[in-house]
Amino acid sequence: QVQLVESGGGLVQPGGSLRLSCAASGRIFSIGAMGWYRQSPGKERELVATITSSGRTNYADSVKGRFSISRDNPENTAYLQMNSLKPEDTAVYYCNAEARANYAVYSTNYWGKGTLVTVSS
Repeated sequence: QVQLVESGGGLVQPGGSLRLSCAASGRIFSIGAMGWYRQSPGKERELVATITSSGRTNYADSVKGRFSISRDNPENTAYLQMNSLKPEDTAVYYCNAEARANYAVYSTNYWGKGTLVTVSS
């Protein structure tokens, strides 16, 4: 199994910054793309940003220019730097990874349990 654990959420004022971390652990053979998604009350989960194992990134239009995704491959960790936060960024942020466990033939899509980000004055 592969576990994803997010950290770094919290309460921040509009215009502030937060950095989320996602650490993958377990019997990991390899990790492909990693990403961040978010879900607000009453809304569907939506893509925030993704990053491939080679570093290619993709962002939702709503966060372009404000958020930056990165990863540390040796540490099996992904990050989401969030700047110029807005109240509409308030959501539970989930980490996602395509990972292959040591005993597995194929990769599987894994999710963390989420970390809450609240943007409010």
